[in-house]
Amino acid sequence: MRVELKGLHRVRRKLADGTWRVYHYAWRGGPKIEAEPGTPEFLAEWHRLSKGRDDPDARFKGTLQLVINQYQRTPEFSALAESTRKDYVRRIAKRIEPKFGKMPLRAVEDDRARAHFLEWRDKLAEESGPREADYCFAVLARIVSWAHHRRIISKNQCERPGRLHSGSRAEIIWTEAEIEALLAAASPQVALPFAIALETGQRQSDVLHMTWAQYDGAAIRLRQSKTGKRLVVPLTAALRTRLDALRRDAPVICLNSRGKPWTADGFKSSFAEAKARAVAAGAERIRKLTFHDTRGTAVVNLAIAGCTVPEIASITGHALKDAEAILDAHYLGRDRRLGESAIEKLEEHSKRKHPVNRSVNAAPKRDGSAM
Repeated sequence: MRVELKGLHRVRRKLADGTWRVYHYAWRGGPKIEAEPGTPEFLAEWHRLSKGRDDPDARFKGTLQLVINQYQRTPEFSALAESTRKDYVRRIAKRIEPKFGKMPLRAVEDDRARAHFLEWRDKLAEESGPREADYCFAVLARIVSWAHHRRIISKNQCERPGRLHSGSRAEIIWTEAEIEALLAAASPQVALPFAIALETGQRQSDVLHMTWAQYDGAAIRLRQSKTGKRLVVPLTAALRTRLDALRRDAPVICLNSRGKPWTADGFKSSFAEAKARAVAAGAERIRKLTFHDTRGTAVVNLAIAGCTVPEIASITGHALKDAEAILDAHYLGRDRRLGESAIEKLEEHSKRKHPVNRSVNAAPKRDGSAM
């Protein structure tokens, strides 16, 4: 007697040797049935796998994969900035799931797991660098911490691992010569987001998503995707002139060479190509600079221009204490232009405050009288 298995999905594929083979799945998109069709084993396997059709996590019960899936459905994960969620998902799919997805939860909480996790991080550091290794471990640690707080596991073996990467990009800014070199090597489509970032101090994602509706002819109104902070950023006359000269062929201001909005990966690739051309032209230090370094560069340039910390924060979106810490720890003591600007202001102030000193200290005439 033929039995109709509801939802059973068949796929016919041609093999490398030219023959055809039919594969069976418990449902479309579901797990593959390995048993031979028409056998009692096939029916039993279909029944077993089909139990998990309404619960996609059923087959991951007791493993870290179940926790990974559950964490990505939490309000905590949804509250992350969109760019952060994408970064997490990419590392979860590429790094964490293949390595630890099938790991039993009892092994995750075992004391020996800590060494296993740290060895994985060390290997990532060799392959992709310490910064990437730290990021991947941080994502894993967040997932494990979430499970520990809910007592899904009894111990958190990812607590306080320390960091492999100790450098800070806050010390790295674009100099005027490097900016000119990049602009000379970049296409107009790449140069525009770069110029906007240098003047506004906004992140790449926010720059690429700026729309004409946000621009009122004098300022850009935006809500930062990472922090949710709302800003009104006045633009310089030079940047306003540049924007006003553009055709408004799409809602988004920054478009690629095909007249379409940039994707994050597309812009990243094009920006890297522009950097490579600038390096080939002799601007070697640009190799170590990133688009994100424009954010710090904007902070420095605003400080050089005489802006106060609250004024800088109102443009870049930094918290006041963060802007103060950045300038104090990384910029103010390291940029010669700031020192020169400070001395110019001091001399100008001295002239206004002590005008008499100029005549008193002036060179005397030959007859001994004052000039």
